[in-house]
Formats: sequence, structure tokens, C-alpha cells
Amino acid sequence: MKKIFWDKGHGGSDPGAVANGLQEKQLTHKIVEYATDYLAAHYEGFTQRVSREGDQSLTLGQRADMANKWGADVFVSVHINAGGGTGFESYVYNGGVSSQTVALQNVLHGEILFAMRGFGAITDRGKKRANYAVLRETKMPAVLTENLFIDSNDSKYLKNEAFLKAVGEAHARGIAKFLGLSQKEKPQPQPQQQVSDKKLYRVQVGAFSDRRNAENLAEELKKKGYPAIIV
Repeated sequence: MKKIFWDKGHGGSDPGAVANGLQEKQLTHKIVEYATDYLAAHYEGFTQRVSREGDQSLTLGQRADMANKWGADVFVSVHINAGGGTGFESYVYNGGVSSQTVALQNVLHGEILFAMRGFGAITDRGKKRANYAVLRETKMPAVLTENLFIDSNDSKYLKNEAFLKAVGEAHARGIAKFLGLSQKEKPQPQPQQQVSDKKLYRVQVGAFSDRRNAENLAEELKKKGYPAIIV
């Protein structure tokens, strides 16, 4: 069973970036919830945890420690950017990272950007590296995503629930591809059973004034395997 750890950026007394009637902590909560729901509905062979179920306050060290103690296979921290820019970017630690970490960033970045561009011309700000605590202190492949800018025209996308859902599901697909998770089999529709109303229906295949014609047709039907009677 693969272990997936989702970090909802900020929370509790730390709202994160705030602008245009939006709070980062609320947006990251929604995106991760969409991601976990999508994984649970479509894939198997994994278990997943989140850094906070609701609006709790957590330090950066606590988030990394939770993932490390659990023995997670991947760590994804979801954030919303600020600073007046526009577009999507992703980060890994700027120190020594494994090839698996780079592969995780590549697949996540591609999936998320593709989903975002279904809603408009989203700017690709690139795959970057930084000395972020949750990336530095985690012991497994770890990526941090910055999903548009809360304080720019990007906010129109962040106010769209369908956009947040698509972004969350793209995170999930990226993780599933990276870990090679198996898709759940779709249930086959069951054939509908006929309910008898205790009535009997008969089909007449011929009517003749000459009995010999009736007998000839009856014989023909019997040769073909059909029961035939003359009335």
C-alpha cells in the first residue's frame, strides 16, 4: 500500500495570503479535499492522510514530522501564491534531491497546468527549487505547488469551484501516475430481470381457409425447432 501525505497550506490562526475576498487556507483545504476524494473514487492500492482535517494551526516542522513518522511515500504541499504575479509554479528542495523527486515534480506540474489551461491561458511560471522547510525536512519525494495568485486577476479562477475541483483532481492524477496506482474496475451493469405478471402471450404466424396450408406451415415450423399447433 502506497502512502500519500497531503499538506493543506496554512490554517487556523495563519490564513496565508488574503485578497479579493479569498483566504489561502480555505482554497488549499478545498483543493486537497477534491484530490483525496478523486483518488478514493478512482484508484486502489494506497492510503492517504492530510496535515489538517479542518482549520487547525500547524507549524511547518509538524507537517514534515507527521509525514516522516508515518513513512509516507510522497508528500505534496498545496499553496496559493501572492505578490501580484500570475500563473502556476511548482517547487522542490534546492539542495540534493533524488531523481524520484524530480520525476514527481515533472508529472504533477504537467497534469496541473494542463487542467488549469482548460479554463484559460494560464501562465507557466516553471518548475523551481527553494529552501522551503516542508521540502527540506521531509524524507520522501516532496513537491510544493503554488496554484495561481490570490491578489491578481487570477482570483477569478480561484473563485470558480469547478476550477478548484479540476486542480485538485489533477493533483490526484499526477500522484496516481507517479506511484503507478491501479484504477478501480468499473462495476458492470446488471441485466434487468423480467418480472412475470402471470399472463401468457401467444403469437399467431398464419391463418388459412385450407387446412392443408395450415398443416404445411406447422410442419415447416417444427423442422425449424418451433412448437406449432393448429387451432
